[in-house]
Amino acid sequence: MIIGTHFIITPDEYISPVVRHPELIRIVGIAGVLFFSSGSIYVIWKLFDNKVGLSVDEDGIYDNTNASSVGLIKWIDITEIKTEQVASTKFLLIYIKNPNDYISKIKGYKRKLLEMNYRMYGTPLSISNNSLKYDFNDLESLINERFSEHCKKCQTANMNSVKSQDN
Repeated sequence: MIIGTHFIITPDEYISPVVRHPELIRIVGIAGVLFFSSGSIYVIWKLFDNKVGLSVDEDGIYDNTNASSVGLIKWIDITEIKTEQVASTKFLLIYIKNPNDYISKIKGYKRKLLEMNYRMYGTPLSISNNSLKYDFNDLESLINERFSEHCKKCQTANMNSVKSQDN
């Protein structure tokens, strides 16, 4: 933010053969200040946020791990879970039946993040352990085990439904 502020106040000091326009330098400074300010605000907000970062129960996954978290992701909506890695950061991609339903419930900046995730990965929902005090491999195992349990319950319920229709 300091460098961005300096770009805004004294752009003439940064004129070079590559960048000759002080207005371009000023615009880069403004963009830098806005980006890093919003990131700083989010970090400070998370420091004082007393909500549980992530919980997994019989209803689904309650996600409050990042800026694009949507709250409850119901097991019944989940179709697949994949692990992805960008640089050294691993995260889970949660594929769902009805992505637009989840996106439409969210407003503003958060919605833009979900839409961007949807375009990049085919799902708006991702979970990272960056803001959690929990090992990623343990998190991955826990969520995959619970998802498998839910899938087995659904298969059993469907089999019982077919049997009762046959009678």
